[in-house]
This record gives sequence, structure tokens and C-alpha cells, in this order.
Amino acid sequence: MSQLSLEDIAQEMRKIDITMMSTHTSGEEIAARPMSNNRDVDFDGTSYFFAMDDTRTISDISKNKNVGLTYLGDDGLQIALEGDAELVRDKSEFESHWNPDLDKWFEDGVDTDGLVMIKVDATRIHYWNGREEGETKV
Repeated sequence: MSQLSLEDIAQEMRKIDITMMSTHTSGEEIAARPMSNNRDVDFDGTSYFFAMDDTRTISDISKNKNVGLTYLGDDGLQIALEGDAELVRDKSEFESHWNPDLDKWFEDGVDTDGLVMIKVDATRIHYWNGREEGETKV
């Protein structure tokens, strides 16, 4: 079994732009959608995403903060992360996680009406790299 540190995993996650975010719907189904983490991943396993307040993603997280994130790296590394999501509506916090690439999705930048930042704190991370696998609890 491979042993990657939390910092090693965060470094790998910075190389991957798109993740699949899974949430629990009100009907108890699991819904997944692609999200960009803009390579904004702290060494402690925290990831940040942006969405509009009127989306199913935000509605789902409002009812159940447990989410899953799935990452697939170019080198075959796969990461499955479980975490607790927090919905942040403070524009001053948006700025510290904003990336100019987001402007194509949110034309008014951090001032876009209805913009919400999703902060995901990892609680468990499982990873595979070929035949090697491991798990890190946060």
C-alpha cells in the first residue's frame, strides 16, 4: 500500500483542474457534476469551487454538507475525496480564491449576483496510482 502524505495529495490535486463533485439530493439520490477547482487546493486538503446560488449543487449542499470529489490525473493517479462542504457568501473571501479563468463563467467576477463559494474540507481521501493505493484520513 502506497503512503502519500496529505501535502503530496494536495500537490497532485493542484495539477488537476476538473473534478466530479457528488452531492446528496433531497430524494437521497447522488448527483454528480463537473466542477473546476482552479487548482486552488491548500496543503491541508481544502478545495474551493464557485457556483450560482440557484443551482441544484447549492440546494443539495444546503440540505446535506457531505460531498464527494473525484479527480483523475494525466499520469493515471485517481483520487476520491469525501468532505464537508461549507457555503460561503462573503465577497471578501471570494477574492482570495478567485482566478481570472472564472471570469468566463461569472461575467461580473466576485460581484456576480448570486455567486457562492463552496469550501470543501476533506475528511477522508482514497487514492490509486496503478496497482498502488492508499488512504489518508484528515
